[in-house]
Amino acid sequence: MWLLTAAIILLQCFITTEALADDEYYKVVVAEPYMEMHTGPGRGYPVFHVVDRGDEVEVIKRRTDWFMVRTKRGKEGWVRRAEMELTLTPEGEKTMFAEAGFGDFSRRRWEGGVLAGDFDGADIMTVYAAYAMTQNFSAELSVSQVFGDFSDAIIGRVTLVAQPFPEWRLSPFFSLGGGLIYTDPNVTLVDESDRTDQIASAGVGVRLYLTRRFMVRAEYKNNVIFQDKNDNQEIDEWKAGFAFFF
Repeated sequence: MWLLTAAIILLQCFITTEALADDEYYKVVVAEPYMEMHTGPGRGYPVFHVVDRGDEVEVIKRRTDWFMVRTKRGKEGWVRRAEMELTLTPEGEKTMFAEAGFGDFSRRRWEGGVLAGDFDGADIMTVYAAYAMTQNFSAELSVSQVFGDFSDAIIGRVTLVAQPFPEWRLSPFFSLGGGLIYTDPNVTLVDESDRTDQIASAGVGVRLYLTRRFMVRAEYKNNVIFQDKNDNQEIDEWKAGFAFFF
């Protein structure tokens, strides 16, 4: 029932389309000798076009410290915030841009963080990275280390996450995932060999936006480990930690 409910929620969020952007965009005028346009929102993306002083560009969207702009000739590219702050409004006033805030949280594309908690009585620590395909639907890749009394384990998972209300400061989410768990028994206590099993999980959680690019994340997962002996193991997992977005 857990998996079926979560699957329905994920499907509903997947087919939800994002709202169309407004036709009118904020306009700025280049005040420096030139403005460099990159192919993507990062220093690693090459410069492919230069906008001359006095030319006007439209600001299409923002991704933390990078802005997508469009020239009068229809060229679109990404400009650093440092350069955008040197532009002027069409009225000749200095352009002001706010720091990353809650609006960026609801429109984030990339997310990463560290979580810690309990995995069936053992300590667990997780590092994850996520990419939002839409405001409601994202994919995560995570690696977890489990520290137990009788054995340690490493878990690698790919998870699909649905966030029905991305505009909420305290935003709930639902997840479905799967991967592999590698168990390394403590040979001094248990006479077993290392083994690798498949693992599936369904979960719920919340994200709480704090400030700028930071948030708190807490979640519960119900895991099923598929063992060779046909005695599948069900494990509860609780975690919380800090994350950032960009």
